[in-house]
Amino acid sequence: MKTILSIIAVCFITLTVSAQEFKFETETIDYGKVGLGSEGTRTFEFTNVGDAPLIIKDIKSTCGCTVPKKPEAPIMPGQKGQIEVSYDTKRAGGFSKAITVISNAKKSRTMLKIKGFISKDVVPVKTKTIMSDSE
Repeated sequence: MKTILSIIAVCFITLTVSAQEFKFETETIDYGKVGLGSEGTRTFEFTNVGDAPLIIKDIKSTCGCTVPKKPEAPIMPGQKGQIEVSYDTKRAGGFSKAITVISNAKKSRTMLKIKGFISKDVVPVKTKTIMSDSE
């Protein structure tokens, strides 16, 4: 009986000592009102606040109009990481999408959200380049 309790105690201590955990600066990004066809990429930033490497195993979105990109390398304790999300802004109207992050953290699934409104009336900002003739 003592042996079983000792094994359980060691397993519990091992699990709590090397805990991966991350904290997002925000779990919801609001695009606000943006123009049809405007830049649709936003970035969720997070910090590994655990004491072991954090591995993002997979990221899933609720539809094909939202494409998330996960970090390939493990995020070491204390380091920051990013999850890039691209939304197809060629679809007019309001949107609210969920992104599920699957990791080796204590809470293995984390839900992120993006929302906003794509307006036909708002003109997307385009960058201008000034070319000079060198004659």
